Amino acid sequence: MKLFLTIIIMAFCLSSYGAKSRPNVIIIMSDDQGYGDVKSHGHPFIRTPNMDKLHSEAVRFTDFHVAPMCTPTRGQLLTGVDAMKNGATSVCQGRSMMRREIPTLANYFSDAGYKTILSGKWHLGDSYPHRPQDRGFQEVLSFRAWGLPSLASHWANSFINNKEPSDSYHDPVLEHNGKDTRFKGYVTDVLFDHAMKEIQKCKDQKKPFFLYLPTPTPHTPNISPKEKLKYYQEVRQKKGKLVHVEYYGMIENIDDNLGRLEAMLQEQGLRDNTILLYLTDNGTQSWQAMKVYNAGMRERKVSIFEGGHRVPLFVRWPAGKLNHGSDVNALTQVQDLCPTLLNLCGVEPDNLYTQSGHDLTPLLKGKKWKHQDRILFVQYQVSGKPWDPAVAMQGPWRLVRGKKLFNIAEDPHQDKNVAQYHPERFESMNTAYSDWHKVAHKDFLKKRYIDLGHPDSPSTILYASDWQGSYCDNPHGLGNSTGKGTWHVDVVRAGKYCIELSRWPFESDKTLTEGISPQKPEHHSARPIAKGSVKVGDQQWKADAKKDDRLLKFEAELKAGKQPLRTMFYNAKDKELCSANYVRVTILEAL
Repeated sequence: MKLFLTIIIMAFCLSSYGAKSRPNVIIIMSDDQGYGDVKSHGHPFIRTPNMDKLHSEAVRFTDFHVAPMCTPTRGQLLTGVDAMKNGATSVCQGRSMMRREIPTLANYFSDAGYKTILSGKWHLGDSYPHRPQDRGFQEVLSFRAWGLPSLASHWANSFINNKEPSDSYHDPVLEHNGKDTRFKGYVTDVLFDHAMKEIQKCKDQKKPFFLYLPTPTPHTPNISPKEKLKYYQEVRQKKGKLVHVEYYGMIENIDDNLGRLEAMLQEQGLRDNTILLYLTDNGTQSWQAMKVYNAGMRERKVSIFEGGHRVPLFVRWPAGKLNHGSDVNALTQVQDLCPTLLNLCGVEPDNLYTQSGHDLTPLLKGKKWKHQDRILFVQYQVSGKPWDPAVAMQGPWRLVRGKKLFNIAEDPHQDKNVAQYHPERFESMNTAYSDWHKVAHKDFLKKRYIDLGHPDSPSTILYASDWQGSYCDNPHGLGNSTGKGTWHVDVVRAGKYCIELSRWPFESDKTLTEGISPQKPEHHSARPIAKGSVKVGDQQWKADAKKDDRLLKFEAELKAGKQPLRTMFYNAKDKELCSANYVRVTILEAL
């Protein structure tokens, strides 16, 4: 009996020790900051002292790749699965949502007993079951779609809000655990404040945390805190108009917040056992910044040339005995981070989805790695067709769109196509891409559905940014309201539903026909909406709209099952004008 009790006590002590010793994880990912937009990467005048300090203390990846735009990078980071395979290949048009059967890092860490926190940009779907709180995050402070001024964001954040125009980044309305709430201050400061409060709670509760902190800056709109402008204005006076004052100010603000976070980790005794990663989601958004300094690379965000997708990655874990202060020159990608973090933290999911990436632990510890010669593929956007657009990478070789071959070791700016001089390399990389695409495209074609009538979300809003159809996710698209699209929905429960169609955000109180400014009824943004319809599967309903109507409302019985949902507004002569940018579907009674 005594032996049995001794074994039980030892097991308890070991499990308690394991829980206490599990490392915390913080992933900071800035939005649209290029590889060259860090002082320690050679920039001539940007001020990033805290990033530079982290650079000196971390393992630095010099050939690390993401997608050339927001959403696909984020989906690949959180799943470890290629964008073509997880479904989230673009920023809208129904391609910003991942397949629901693929778990995220938040799912894995939550199941392992971690507190999972999102404080920042999501951009992987805004309707159930694609929201961050549906994908493993227990604590969420975020905003919808690509940014604060986006079509799906709260109307109070819009600079086309004629009553209270906003610059979007000051005093924003953010979504806190599903509820829109106004916060005071500059958005990046607000998000770091929230993150640090959650870290403190986890420390007090002696609970390990997984914190994902993707900033909305330095993405457009180019709005910097005013105190960050003076220095760059002075630099501009000396160096000329290419100095993008607001852009650099936003990056310096991120750097300040990184410094605040670092000080807090140190003060709370959390620094040594926290794995801290800093990376960016794609190349620079600023053509001026690209001209000033782009670390010798060609082009920028949305490009499949190197400047579009090679980004910084700094990794530090003092207690993890990493090879800090060293450079890793191996070709690596954002999909590698999921299996790496799982391994470093000892998280072994029973439901681990087949990973596209490989564990980087040997590289982090200065050891040999067996994947040095692998071929990586970057493909994004909505078509999914071969090479549209895509690049294959192997060592220093870059095969762009299957037609041009570059050796960046000899030609870092990718000016000289050497395909004719290396026919075997050209052919082998084309073949490898074709084999990969045949498999990936099958997953790409799998539909991702938004649930209607689910008990966890009895009322759901559909946004134009998530429909399949016209590109419509920004203030321009909202103001014009000429887009048309279809949502793929899964009616979970057959029943009576209320379906509301609106051209403007429901909280705006604007009428269907009203333009951006009601004082200018002749403006092109005013739309002569006289009728509307909604079609779900093979069922369709129509109604007339009055001049002052803010929305059209239908009560309908919906059949259960997966089906398309499409809306349309018409003028008095039944001419199609546009689809409803916002559709709210609420179950009234299950049948």
